[in-house]
Amino acid sequence: METSFQSSGSLLGVNSTEIGTYVASARPDGSLFGEGQGVTMSQEGDVLSWVGQGIGNLQKDGSVSYRGAVYCQTTSPKWARLNSMAVLFEYEVDAQGVTRSQFFEWK
Repeated sequence: METSFQSSGSLLGVNSTEIGTYVASARPDGSLFGEGQGVTMSQEGDVLSWVGQGIGNLQKDGSVSYRGAVYCQTTSPKWARLNSMAVLFEYEVDAQGVTRSQFFEWK
């Protein structure tokens, strides 16, 4: 299954918009393995690209919960520290397709 998305929020205190796509494949145990890539842009023109992988679990109500890591690349001073770390994530999609994501530094 391939999915594309667009979201907005804040990354390290900077308001931003993100576009991305990911492909998820079912595994023998019923979990999902996903790989994706995307671009995050600030309102001021800063750009950050990312690639990531994660494991997802499909819930009985049709929602999906993913956990994984993304790796970033940017020349923006605002986000430069992300170039040198794995960024852990939690990504939730409810049964209606509404998403929520959180990112955490893995130092």
